[in-house]
Amino acid sequence: MQIKNKLLARLLSLFKDSPKTKTDLLEVLKDTVHNGVLDNESLKMIEGVFKVSEVQVRDIMIPRPHMTVIDITDQIDEIVKKVATSGHSRFPVIDDNRDEIIGVLLAKDLLKKSIKDDNDDINLHELLRPAVFVPESKRLNILLNEFKSSRNHIAIVIDEHGGVSGLVTIEDVIEEIVGEIDDEHDKRTESKIIAQSHDDYIVDGLTTLDEFNSYFLTEFKDDVETIGGYLVNKFERVPLKGEIIVISNLLFKVLSADSRTIKRIKLSKKI
Repeated sequence: MQIKNKLLARLLSLFKDSPKTKTDLLEVLKDTVHNGVLDNESLKMIEGVFKVSEVQVRDIMIPRPHMTVIDITDQIDEIVKKVATSGHSRFPVIDDNRDEIIGVLLAKDLLKKSIKDDNDDINLHELLRPAVFVPESKRLNILLNEFKSSRNHIAIVIDEHGGVSGLVTIEDVIEEIVGEIDDEHDKRTESKIIAQSHDDYIVDGLTTLDEFNSYFLTEFKDDVETIGGYLVNKFERVPLKGEIIVISNLLFKVLSADSRTIKRIKLSKKI
């Protein structure tokens, strides 16, 4: 009986000390990194898995002005050239209006057809695949499951009024888990600041203070190099996703962050 009581007490102790929240679990996993059981890269991926259940599509989408689209009215030769040189594999197809997306063109479908037939004989309508539309508020973990089940790799993001606000790919979602995936077509010199409207911007936390100041005509100065580090100092800690701070009539909202750094920010100009 005494042995059974000791065993029961041990089991209860294990359950009592077990993680009750994601934060608790991450703290346990960080301890395993310090003890050499888990490496840092694995921990970052686990943090990414947790993050996709909290991040919405609007936080990672490619904004509408930056979308590479195909116009169904363009000449086939021009379309083939655009597809071949863009580095993308899937293209929203419009009919003269970016809010009127009539389908998705896969590069492999067009290039196979252009090799087999004369370009003048290609009917682009026959090559289109149905476009999938998702709301800005959809969570990434749900979207990833939909991508997997449908074997679809791209979705058009729409706002509350049904207008096109951007697009998102399965690669964008996976990068939230494993980090940036560069290929030979990625431009490393691309700006880390994306304008969503005249007053709203998405800013990469690694944007240098010099680049930020030059873009927004600010004069932020600190002993750090990036805007993410600057904001960490202003918060006096690494803020949580959704936290807001106002500096020099600029409102900063944290879109994503891990335990060490701010990764992505939404900036709004206050009037």
